This record gives sequence, C-alpha cells and structure tokens, in this order.
Amino acid sequence: MQKKPLWTKDFISVSLSSFFIFFTFYVLLTTLPIFVVDHLEGSEAQIGLVVTVFLISAVICRPFTGKWIEDFGRKKMLYFSLIIFLLSAVFYMGIKSFPLLLLLRFIHGIGFGMATTVLGTIVADLIPDERRGEGMGYYSMSMNLAMVAGPFMGIMIATKTTFTILFIICGIAAFLALILGFFAKFPDQVKGPVKIKEKMSFKSLFEVSTLRIAAIAGILSFSYAGLMAFISVYAKQLGLVEAASFFFVVYAVTMIAARPFTGRWFDMKGENVIIYPGMIIFAIGLILLSQVQSAGLLLVSGAIIGLGYGSLTPSFQTVAINQAAPHRRGAATATFFTLFDGGFALGSFTMGLFAASVGYAKLYLYCGILVFLTLPLYYFLHGRYSSQRKART
Repeated sequence: MQKKPLWTKDFISVSLSSFFIFFTFYVLLTTLPIFVVDHLEGSEAQIGLVVTVFLISAVICRPFTGKWIEDFGRKKMLYFSLIIFLLSAVFYMGIKSFPLLLLLRFIHGIGFGMATTVLGTIVADLIPDERRGEGMGYYSMSMNLAMVAGPFMGIMIATKTTFTILFIICGIAAFLALILGFFAKFPDQVKGPVKIKEKMSFKSLFEVSTLRIAAIAGILSFSYAGLMAFISVYAKQLGLVEAASFFFVVYAVTMIAARPFTGRWFDMKGENVIIYPGMIIFAIGLILLSQVQSAGLLLVSGAIIGLGYGSLTPSFQTVAINQAAPHRRGAATATFFTLFDGGFALGSFTMGLFAASVGYAKLYLYCGILVFLTLPLYYFLHGRYSSQRKART
C-alpha cells in the first residue's frame, strides 16, 4: 500500500514557521544576558530572571491555549499568537530599562507558549496517522536546527554589530513565522463528540491521558536544562571554549543523521524500541560529559547526547498525541509542553543552586544517574502498557 505523503507544502510551511519562532527564541536566549549587563547595567540575578519570566509565562498560558484551540479553532489561535510573538520581537528595539524588559519577556513568553502549542497541534493533524512518529521527528528538527543556528547567529551579530540590528533580525524572523503560518492550509476544527461548552476545569485544561508520558518528559527536560544552561561555563573552566562552540553542532548532526531511522522504527515497532535505548544513551552521554578533560571527549559526549535526547523528545510528543482523541490534540500538546517546559524551567533554577555547591562535573554525573533512575519509572507509567498494546495488534 502506498504511503500517504508527508512532505506537503503545508507541513513544510508549519515546520518553517516553527523554525523561525525557535530561532528567535534561541537568538534572544544567548544574547539578552549580554544586553542586560552591557546596556541595562544589570546583575547576574537579573539575567536569570530574563529567562525565568519568559518560561513561566509560556508554561502558564499553555493549558489555556489547549482549551482555546477547541473553543475558537486553530486558525484564530495561530494568527493571534503569531501576531503577539511578532509585536513582542519588534518592541525589543525600544527597551531602555530592566522592568520594561521583564514585562516584554512575560508577554513574549505568552506568544511563544501559545504559538508553539498551536503549531504542534496543527502539524499532528497534517501528518498521516501511520507516519506520525516519522513526521513528528522531522517536525521537531525545526526546533533542533534553530537551537544550533540561533545561538551561533545571535552571538556573531551581537559581538560584531549592534543590538538594534539583532532585534531587527529577530523581528524579521518573527514576521516570516507569521507569513508561513498564514499561508499554510490545515483543518480549523477536528470533529469530536458534540458537547456543551465546558467550564474551566482541570480536565478541560489538561489531557489526562497525556500526563504520564509528559511527566517522564518533564524529568528528562529537568536533566537537560543543566546541559543547556551551563555547558559554556563548564567548558570555560576546562579551557575548552572553542570546542564548546561546536558541541551543539555535533549534537545536531548526530540527531539529524539518526532522525530518518528513529521515526520509522517508532511507527513500525512502537515507542519502546526508541525510548528505552534513547534514555540509556542520553544517560551515558551525560555521565561521559562529567568526565571530560579534552576537546575530543567533549564532542563525543555531544554526539552521544544528540543521539539519545534528540530521539526522545519527538517520541514523547508523538506518544502524547497518539493517546488523545483527535479533537483533544490541542489539550494533549499543551499538557505535554506544560510539563516539559516546567521541567526545563525548574531545572534551570535548581541546577544553578546545585552546581554552586558540587561543581559542574558532578552536576552532569548526577543528571546522568537521574536519567537512569527514570527508566523503571517510564516502565511502570507507560512502557509496560505499550508492550501489551503492541502484543495485541
């Protein structure tokens, strides 16, 4: 039987829209600390607030976005969120004080949280059911490629030109995300049971069937936060700053090379075939990172982490969507990212306190052990049920 097409114009448009959103996010993530210190004369504590406020607003709005997708439709929510995201990106050029920056970051986080939730829901509708693992894997590459391109371009622009130019580029990227989203065609509503409009409640805001797999993703995101937040500082302590600039390049190359295979294996053999090895490989990569003394070993750890963690995120998101009814995909996507982003935000804050007392090497060692300890939790919360379902089909 011939496979239904995956790489349609609309799938590509939505994926590129996601890329430009995450590109803007990572450009600002790596350059706003410089802006706060050099232009607003801020402190290290204020730098942390710039990241935390953004993530908090994104996490807060996600559950409501899932419900609003059901109530108002995908198109209205997509256009509304992308316009908020664009206007926020443009207004960075007028920031002259730290309180105004925090306010803008809070609003920008709302646009980011809403837009990524709606786009994740739309792309799940566009991907053929029998190719969802493969499709979500390719879609998530838009985020991973932005993770490499954003910091590289951001630091280069911030150090060689001015922040005005950097903010203009962020505005252009946000505008491209809006245009690509506007021209993509997708179902506005997915049919579900006819019901009276629900009041706000836990069940209306969260997709209960997604909570278990989202909790596992949140724990691993907690561990991953330490990697993202402190790898540059860790490398500087080791005298490996130049190698650190290639860490995420190696990470991305490994992840992209594995993506065509992992997505197809997910669809053919089920999620356990990807998730169990992915968690083990991710844990090994973190433990290896804790033992780094040379540039070569740093890059090897990046490749291993890219292979492990890079295959886990799209797999978890696919499971979350598969477990929900079609008309609840918005709530499922919102639930997944609420716990996923929540784990990252909590990890960024907690790991900073932890690293101050034990050092970065032990921090990565303990993160690797935490990932290993999550294996039996995954088995009891989801893995054993997945095996039973696979055996019956």
